[in-house]
Amino acid sequence: MLERTIEQGNGTAVLFGAAAAALEDVTSGQRQLRAIHHPLGFFCLPVLRDGDEGVCVHVFEPGASDPVELTTSPVHCHSWELTSFVLYGEVGNLRSRVHQDAAQPTHRVFQVDSSPSGVDEIRPTSRLVRCEPGPEETSARGQVYRLPAGAFHSTVVPKGSAAATLVLGRSLPRRTDLSLGPVNGTGHRVVRQTCDAAQTARTARSALRRIHGHHPE
Repeated sequence: MLERTIEQGNGTAVLFGAAAAALEDVTSGQRQLRAIHHPLGFFCLPVLRDGDEGVCVHVFEPGASDPVELTTSPVHCHSWELTSFVLYGEVGNLRSRVHQDAAQPTHRVFQVDSSPSGVDEIRPTSRLVRCEPGPEETSARGQVYRLPAGAFHSTVVPKGSAAATLVLGRSLPRRTDLSLGPVNGTGHRVVRQTCDAAQTARTARSALRRIHGHHPE
């Protein structure tokens, strides 16, 4: 239903409503999920997982406590197709041009294998590359942006600003999550921080206030 609404391009009220309903279920305790403090700096609320498809709400909070230390660069690519609807704020996606360059590399490609327990195994590959900034696309409240699987990019939210997105993802076969890291970087493990019930509720409540601030009932 969400995919059809986005494709039709005229159902923003439905998308805002779906996000708000999911967040209200979290704040009321009807939905027993826990937010994940993602290494890329946002809170992920996993609303639905159905096979290769999933729906999440990503919340970017200014001045979030206990910031996550990033062990690779912010430049990464997904093993899944992403469609994202901006609920409030502005979200920028900076595409990166990445090509093989063993002679004068700027980065090494790392493979990221994530387990359901929240552990990311980050493994260096033999790929040495040069990364150069590409075009940036900024999307504001009510707009949709898409990223194909395998597109290297970094997500940018203006410093001190809040933003949130309703994210639809579809995993593709034979694809892996990748990240760019130091040329001489080594393999390591990152444990994603799972928020407790109180922090999860605060995050959902903050997002709800901002959504309803733009779309009062």
